Amino acid sequence: MDKAKTFAALLLLVITMGAIEFDHGAIIRGNTNKKQIALVFTADEFADGGKIILSTLQKQHIKGSFFFTGRFYRNPAFQSLIKQAKQQGHYLGPHSDQHLLYCDWTNRDSLLVTKQKFKDDLTANLKAIEHFGEKRSAIKYFIPPYEWFNDSITLWTKQMEIQLINYSPGTKSTADYTTPDMKNYKPSDEIYESIFDKEKADPNGLNGFILLVHFGTDPKRTDKFYNRLDKLTTELKQKGYKFTGIDEVIR
Repeated sequence: MDKAKTFAALLLLVITMGAIEFDHGAIIRGNTNKKQIALVFTADEFADGGKIILSTLQKQHIKGSFFFTGRFYRNPAFQSLIKQAKQQGHYLGPHSDQHLLYCDWTNRDSLLVTKQKFKDDLTANLKAIEHFGEKRSAIKYFIPPYEWFNDSITLWTKQMEIQLINYSPGTKSTADYTTPDMKNYKPSDEIYESIFDKEKADPNGLNGFILLVHFGTDPKRTDKFYNRLDKLTTELKQKGYKFTGIDEVIR
């Protein structure tokens, strides 16, 4: 095959597959040619949304992807919710063991952990997941604590044969943890509207989107966004979107 034909074949392949977006080596958006969305949930301290979230996913026939810290997995109060998530066929993944801050907020290249500390912490998180009967080979994706990382963290994650992923930017869903006393507080109405604003403004809509919602939030936040999950998924389904597991949306 000559160079022109080779280039044409590769171009066709890219168009067919759609663009997968990366940030510092982490996947932040999946195939933009398919109307698929992956719902991902993270947790460390709180699990107040667990029953509502799991009930909604079951009602809507959606497979979610859950990323919990090691101390969340080991918390006796959360065991039944984790087991329920596994029984319903949802993905269980890591979010670090102790919810470490890996790098400086203002100087992203400045690491706050050593490679060994990172490895030991993630290994402990993986062991906590295995306690629930999940095989190590099935744990392929990792959302970093605070959703904050740099190139070194991505590389170290890859060396442990895990792919680092993060939420897709453009909505305010990750602000669902904020409380009224915070300067960056976002009420659920504003968060909800931001998702549809992004869907309308983006040429690809929400195709391949990784939409992050917190599994639980501080009691000071009474306006819980996870209470909107049923309405949100219903409305997006009406727009033709299919909700899939994280593995399918990034293929």
